[in-house]
Amino acid sequence: MTTAIIHHPIYQKHNTGPGHPETPLRYEAVINALKGDANLWNNLKEITPEKASQGVIQAAHTKEHFQRIEGAFANGVSQLDADTVISMQSFDAALYGTGGACRAVDAVMTGEAKNAFVAVRPPGHHATAENAMGFCIFNNVAVAARYAQNRYKEIERVAIIDWDVHHGNGTQGIFYVDPSVFFFSMHQYPWYPGSGARGETGHGRGLGSTLNVTVKAKTAADVQKRMFESAIADIAFNFKPDLIIISAGFDAHLTDPLGQLALRDPDFISMTKTVKEWADETCGGRIISCLEGGYNLDTLGETARSHVAELSKA
Repeated sequence: MTTAIIHHPIYQKHNTGPGHPETPLRYEAVINALKGDANLWNNLKEITPEKASQGVIQAAHTKEHFQRIEGAFANGVSQLDADTVISMQSFDAALYGTGGACRAVDAVMTGEAKNAFVAVRPPGHHATAENAMGFCIFNNVAVAARYAQNRYKEIERVAIIDWDVHHGNGTQGIFYVDPSVFFFSMHQYPWYPGSGARGETGHGRGLGSTLNVTVKAKTAADVQKRMFESAIADIAFNFKPDLIIISAGFDAHLTDPLGQLALRDPDFISMTKTVKEWADETCGGRIISCLEGGYNLDTLGETARSHVAELSKA
């Protein structure tokens, strides 16, 4: 089996306007880098997704949130919050974005691919059940996790691994009381959005199913990598997922303008390998990875390419 690359041209049509860091050029950078590696590209399974339905999205979001997004642009709304700009095709891009994450689940669960990478825009991990936030409209990984649990009887437990430089507050909130989804975020702290302290570990039945590893600005890459490996080992001791989802933000890269961490491509490769080893041990290698942040257009493509190349290795 191969690695699936899931993308749609409409991901480029989500227009955020001049000067916005979450630009359509991010999608171009990732796809061009993947296609530029002919050996890799020719061995990927390219898949074009369909839109996710309202019902699928509402497994992770409220009806009111969906309806607010659906009518926003038509009603003259051009910003959903201070950072989240929308345009004419943003709603469709968001539907195809969550659809891409769900299509990745299907590809992995049906044996069409061994794992999958979704080159999605807009990103998703800041979107809460009720609101868009921080460039994110719908929470792609949260929708995918619920879709997997609802669609496939063999998927009871899902682990979400978020290595974006920013805390995945939306994902954490959606699953904070749910012991069936383990959420792990490693992020710069304190930093936007201000959440993700070590003491945030879940609530009620979900207590202990959230782990936040906080990283100080300018922490050495080898130290951060050891923190990641230690956290995965701790999680794996107590939680056996049936599917692993990566919120693959690449803004923890040394050169990224929106972060102050020090990772380079070999570090993202190493973290990818660590997750693959865990997946091989516990869930038959089932991994889907969804693009989150990463805003240096000079480095993003190669970083994403190296991540996908590691996913595709036997």
